[in-house]
Amino acid sequence: MAIERVAVNPVTWSLEMGFNQGEVVAGHTRTLYCSGQTAMGTDGTPRHEGDMAAQVALSLDNLQAVLTAAGMSLANLVRLNVYTTDVDLLFQHYGVLASRLGAAQVAPATTMLGVTRLAIPGQMIELEGTAVA
Repeated sequence: MAIERVAVNPVTWSLEMGFNQGEVVAGHTRTLYCSGQTAMGTDGTPRHEGDMAAQVALSLDNLQAVLTAAGMSLANLVRLNVYTTDVDLLFQHYGVLASRLGAAQVAPATTMLGVTRLAIPGQMIELEGTAVA
């Protein structure tokens, strides 16, 4: 059975930002819950301190690596939680995130939260996803 995704958007303003208000997903057999991914190198050291755009890109790369290891891609994301230490700065670089999701033709239900800090000092963004296949 093919996966069926139905966007639920009682309002449409979120579509301009690249996310649906909700999604009904049916026909899937596997669900992947991804831990938060930050701008960490493969050796476990933080990268790009002070550079939001680079941190967004590397966090996405790391999320995509988890998806790939599970036989999925960004196109399988149905939920994305975005945690940031600087919401205003993230909005200035949100195009990095939106363009990658747009290229995957996906608009997962998304929540963005401003937090005081993340687990690793110097990290400004963390991406947590749920994917289905």
